[in-house]
Amino acid sequence: MPIEIESPEQIGYENIKFNLTESSVTDIKLGDLNLNLEELVIAYGDHIGHQKLRKLIANEAGVKIDDVLLTASAAMALFIISTSLLGKDDRLLVERPNYATNIETPRAIGAQIDFLELKFENEFRLSINEIENKIKSNPIKLISITIPNNPTGTIISRTDLDTIISLTKDKGITLLVDETYRDMTFTNKLPAAASLGSHVISVSSLSKTYGLPGIRVGWLICQDKKLMGKFLAAKEQIMICGSVVDEEIAYRYMLTRDKRLALILEEIQIRFNIVKEWMNQSNQYLEWIEPQGGVVCFPRIKVNIEPEEFYKVLNNTFKTFVGPGHWFEMDKKFMRIGYGWPTTHEELKQGLKNITSAIKICLEK
Repeated sequence: MPIEIESPEQIGYENIKFNLTESSVTDIKLGDLNLNLEELVIAYGDHIGHQKLRKLIANEAGVKIDDVLLTASAAMALFIISTSLLGKDDRLLVERPNYATNIETPRAIGAQIDFLELKFENEFRLSINEIENKIKSNPIKLISITIPNNPTGTIISRTDLDTIISLTKDKGITLLVDETYRDMTFTNKLPAAASLGSHVISVSSLSKTYGLPGIRVGWLICQDKKLMGKFLAAKEQIMICGSVVDEEIAYRYMLTRDKRLALILEEIQIRFNIVKEWMNQSNQYLEWIEPQGGVVCFPRIKVNIEPEEFYKVLNNTFKTFVGPGHWFEMDKKFMRIGYGWPTTHEELKQGLKNITSAIKICLEK
């Protein structure tokens, strides 16, 4: 996938001065957690996952502990769901733009994807009418949506979520809701979707909101015991169980989740305001749909320049990187800007300024 091939890890962090590609908050140092794991036994862990950690997750989501399965990241949860539920020629609806795994894994299986297109002209809103029409005309096995959306940062209302849950229940369709950014919703955070119906699956992780991508801990939530048995079997075939080290770190972190999250959300608002001010100053060059959650936005270049030249100037002249639109199967005039990861506000401000400067250079050519 382009999003992986062209990722900072592959390009080399040493080659990037201003990294606006990341879709998470700043990564945490292990020392900052002040953990002592010397007594931890490095044995096989619970196949379902660390019980106390699952209990914390279940309590927050409003479900039972047995409704939570820990996975090595949200990406693995998405892989397990697709490979367990879909086969060749099975049909599904997937929101686009979207995180690539939500599209590429079903595609690799040979499933038939029909996209729910989020259009800039419609403020990247998910259309309930479109869903209704598409489930009438084709036998759909799975619907996959992401709230808040990655890369646009848009969300849907509780009314729309309830409508989608009701529609899918009536039609016997499984609903997958990628909630990786749910804890970063700015206002009116939705409940965990899986708590609202047994045919609904929620997916999340500690990578994006909490800056812990290196411990690879995510989860899926589902109240359907038969499905959960299938997902557990898939996990056991892939890795038997998760890393007891990773899961213990995650558990210790989540014990202080509420206090940490409050500080994270406060910092996100500061950074979002920096981006918003920059967008207001750059509105002759760029346009956007203002995000409602997460730490990414998806502006579009509105002046007449060649996107390939723009990225060349941005990358080579300014050592600044963003997520080009093609990462999300969109026009390259779109770009995902991650504003949560830069280590300082000044680094973020300069990276944003470099985007404007690169556009100006391209206009002068």
